[in-house]
Amino acid sequence: MDRLSAQDTSFLYIENECNPMHIGVVAIFEGPAPHHDEIEEMVSSKLHLVPRYRQRVRFVPFEIGRPIWCDDPHFNLRYHVRHSALPSPGAGSQLRTLVGRVMSQQLDRAKPLWEMWVVEGLEKERWAILSKVHHSMVDGIAGTDLLSVIMDDEPDREHPAPHWWRAAPPPSALELLGDAIQEKLSSPREAFAALRTAVEAPRRALRTLSELGDGLGSFSRLSDSELDSSLNGPIGPHRRWCWSETTLSEVKRIREAHGGTVNDIVLAAITRGFRALLLSRDEEVEDRVVRTLVPVSVRRRDERGSYNNRVAAIFAELPVGIEDPLERLGAIREQMKHLKAHHQAVAAETLTALTGFAPPMLLALAGRLFADVEQHSVQTVTTNVPGPQRTLYAAGRPMLTAYPYVPLAVSIRVGIAIFSYAGQLTFGVTGDYDGAPDIEVLAEGIGAGIEELLSKG
Repeated sequence: MDRLSAQDTSFLYIENECNPMHIGVVAIFEGPAPHHDEIEEMVSSKLHLVPRYRQRVRFVPFEIGRPIWCDDPHFNLRYHVRHSALPSPGAGSQLRTLVGRVMSQQLDRAKPLWEMWVVEGLEKERWAILSKVHHSMVDGIAGTDLLSVIMDDEPDREHPAPHWWRAAPPPSALELLGDAIQEKLSSPREAFAALRTAVEAPRRALRTLSELGDGLGSFSRLSDSELDSSLNGPIGPHRRWCWSETTLSEVKRIREAHGGTVNDIVLAAITRGFRALLLSRDEEVEDRVVRTLVPVSVRRRDERGSYNNRVAAIFAELPVGIEDPLERLGAIREQMKHLKAHHQAVAAETLTALTGFAPPMLLALAGRLFADVEQHSVQTVTTNVPGPQRTLYAAGRPMLTAYPYVPLAVSIRVGIAIFSYAGQLTFGVTGDYDGAPDIEVLAEGIGAGIEELLSKG
């Protein structure tokens, strides 16, 4: 039995009817859509590389232990690989509506937590794959690894017969209880081992504690300052979704002309988008900021290929009050340097690790309470995931581009995911259906932000 980490588990506990917690990507392919059996053949030939695709979540009775992954004895690939089509003319707006509807539906927890939708009928003789995976299974980096595994790396890739597989017998409720109790009894030994390591390396431990204190101080200042705007508020069960796009070469031209990192430039463009959105709503932007949670991967190189969550976070304040694009970029560049120097991500990773020592029942209660609490300390989420820079294929058709999807939770009404693939950079914008009906203004503003910076070169 493979137990979920505390971070993986949190995405299950946060989820409710208004907070479906799955991530996703919409991949666009060239050429006529393949036969459904061709996609099933590609996926089935690689299932042995992704055990989670045939596993479901089992919860421990009385929540005395974190949930576990176990084989689904009724696994049926055709339940997970689905088929849909757009009516003529198959415009982008129609695809965006379909994605919003599919992503509004929670995954069935009685089955493995993923779906793959083959969508025919896109304009210009194209088709798409909509991939949907629960956040308890993967973070953005792991999701990208998963995409690379399932797709082909060459157009004429042969798919061997699927590996033989039979589900392991599911554990009984008594076995789940016994395993959780045994783990609890062994945890004091693990804690002692960690303490001994700290004692043996005092300088390293002191440095970590110093960085943690610095980062926690930054977090406390955030919690003391709430920001009021229409970006926060109650959210419902339905979603809107749209996208914006540029190229990595354009971003690099901006970097060469004005300095900063790719991430700085991306955040500057997103700031321009939020400025446009708030102004269109007749909201004040003078001397205002939009505070965003920015997930940061803490996945080590040797952890690539493992399907779980390994993220911490920093909190950036997007200066929507600054009109000049170069001044805006400069302000973000200095802020990101400051955040890295003050170890916010270190503090976030440490806090996440400490939840592993919390009783699972407490984690469950905290997650359910958090899902229903309205907050105004954070207004949006902005996640940047580097994707493969080589062309991927499905059923011999090249993947032209891919647009990411990020879930919403609590009282955050808008979220943005950024994905790079084969020289492209795409922005997927998720909005609450009722609380953010105008996310196209944000998406168009992001594109305008890139154009403004390019024009200053």
